[in-house]
Amino acid sequence: MTPAAAPVETRRGLFALMVAHCAGMLDLVALPVWVGTLVARYEFDAQEAGGLATLFLVGASVASVWFAPRFNRVNAKWAAVAGFGLAALAFVLSSRQATFPVLAMLHVAGGLAAGTALSFTHGTMGHAANPHRVFAWAGLAIGILGILFMGAAPGLVDRFGGSALFIVFAGVMATAMLAALLFFPQRAATICAAAKGGTLPPLRRAAWFSIVAVALLAMAQAITLSFFERIGMARGFGREFVTLALVIYGVVTLFPAPLAGLLEKRIAATTVVCTVPALQAVFALVITHTSSYALYAASGALMAFTIIFSHTFAFGLLARLDPTGRAVAGTPAMLMVGAAIAPFLGGTLVKFIGFEAIGYAVVAIVAMELLLFNLARRDTAPVRAGGGPSPSGLARR
Repeated sequence: MTPAAAPVETRRGLFALMVAHCAGMLDLVALPVWVGTLVARYEFDAQEAGGLATLFLVGASVASVWFAPRFNRVNAKWAAVAGFGLAALAFVLSSRQATFPVLAMLHVAGGLAAGTALSFTHGTMGHAANPHRVFAWAGLAIGILGILFMGAAPGLVDRFGGSALFIVFAGVMATAMLAALLFFPQRAATICAAAKGGTLPPLRRAAWFSIVAVALLAMAQAITLSFFERIGMARGFGREFVTLALVIYGVVTLFPAPLAGLLEKRIAATTVVCTVPALQAVFALVITHTSSYALYAASGALMAFTIIFSHTFAFGLLARLDPTGRAVAGTPAMLMVGAAIAPFLGGTLVKFIGFEAIGYAVVAIVAMELLLFNLARRDTAPVRAGGGPSPSGLARR
């Protein structure tokens, strides 16, 4: 069912998907500055600041859950254009507000809009001839955004106030809207026709196990990243060194996706997703317990490396388990359900226990995600018995 031609992989189509991925996944690079700004500039406590970020991610998750099963029946281009446009508007309005109830409503609205656009972006990637490679290019793009954002956003907030952060968010969303309007690629016509005829098969169990595991992968990342900036300040590293750690974090995000693209044919996706995420627990414990700046900065950067590298393989595996694009169209829901719970949960743990509790929470989350990824790996075994590809072959095709 994978399209023979690859309209998704034209230069213009790739560019649009890369920009859209950056905008829709902005939280991946922005969470520490986002939560830190809400605490430092708007004087919300950790729970309130984490709660606002959670509301945005909840909105994105709800939109993705709604649209993923309907992905092949809605015009993807105009869904992306409208979603990013409304998200930009929500952030512009947020820059003019300072009260929690109004910001909460705008965060929900922005999340619903951005999540809609991102669902159609990721679903369209799933129609590519090689979804793993397309997602790797998108990962490289968000690494570049991470460097630019971490290098510029803290200084803009210091100079112009908290509202500057929301203007930056709005600019990113508006750029994605324009790219989608001009260059958004077409999906596979045969799959869309089958969807309208109601003949698409249900998702396999392995796909469902992987979906929940990816949500936990994102939760482990987000619960640590949300308070990375606050932890650094609490440890007494100072604003300049914490900002430097964020820049290092952004630089490191350049490398995992291209590396995952290069290793696609050399390492089975199931091997990666069943082993590499364990590093999340190690780095989270170091970040939340160390008083060494070098360990703090290195662990934050390697935490980012781990999720981007692992998720690139997980995305490619899911796209092969379900070539219709429905599973990967739910990527925002997978990532943001986990990420949505994380800032509020993390804020609550910090408020009542302390930063160290975040590290222990990540250990428990990682244990669950590894269990689910291994169940998904085992569930691919019957495919071999029927003469189909083995899990390794499935990952490498």
